[in-house]
Amino acid sequence: MRTLKGIGTARLVVKKSVFIGYAAPAGSEEEARAFIGKIKAHHSDANHNVSAYVINDGRSFAVRYDDDGEPKGSAGKPVLRVIQNRGLSNVVVVVTRYFGGIKLGYGGLVKAYSEAASLAIENAGVVDVHETGHFQVTFPYSLFRTVKETIETAGARVIGEDYSGSVTFTVAVRKDEVEELMELLVERTRGKVKFGTPL
Repeated sequence: MRTLKGIGTARLVVKKSVFIGYAAPAGSEEEARAFIGKIKAHHSDANHNVSAYVINDGRSFAVRYDDDGEPKGSAGKPVLRVIQNRGLSNVVVVVTRYFGGIKLGYGGLVKAYSEAASLAIENAGVVDVHETGHFQVTFPYSLFRTVKETIETAGARVIGEDYSGSVTFTVAVRKDEVEELMELLVERTRGKVKFGTPL
C-alpha cells in the first residue's frame, strides 16, 4: 500500500485566488473527517474548503470528495483523481481557496485544485507500507548473535524477547518474507531453532 509519510502543505496563487493544499495520512474515515473538520475550522473565513479521501484499511474501503460550493466536478473530483492517479490509500487532502476576485472558469479550477493537491502530496512524501507478519523463534544462548544478525540483515525487527531457559524472539517482518526468513534462520543455525506464532 502506498500512503503518505506525514502532513504536507502547499500554497498556490492563481489570478489573485490563493489555494492552500493540505495532505495527510488517515487510518480511517473518522480520522479523515476529523482532519477535514480541523482545516475547515482553521480556515473558516475561506470561500471554499474542498476535500477528498481514499481509505482502505483492509476491513473497509471508502472514497469521498466534496466540492464545497465550487461548480460540480471542478474541485473535489480533481483532488480525488490526484490521490487515485498516484495509487495512494489512507490519504486525505483538503484544498482551501480564498477567492481573489477573478473567475478562473471550470478548466482553471480543475487545474488549480489538482496542482495544489499534487504539491501538498509531494511535500508530505509518499511511502510504501507492507503488511507485517509475526513469528517466534526459540534458540540456545550460543546462537544469540547469529540469530539477531540474520534477522536485522533481512530488514526484520525483534519486537519481543524472552530469556527463560533458552532465548525466544518475537519477530516482525514483511508478511511475504516470513517463510524466507524462517528458512534462512534454519540454514544459518544448522537447524537449531524452533518456530512458533506469537499469542
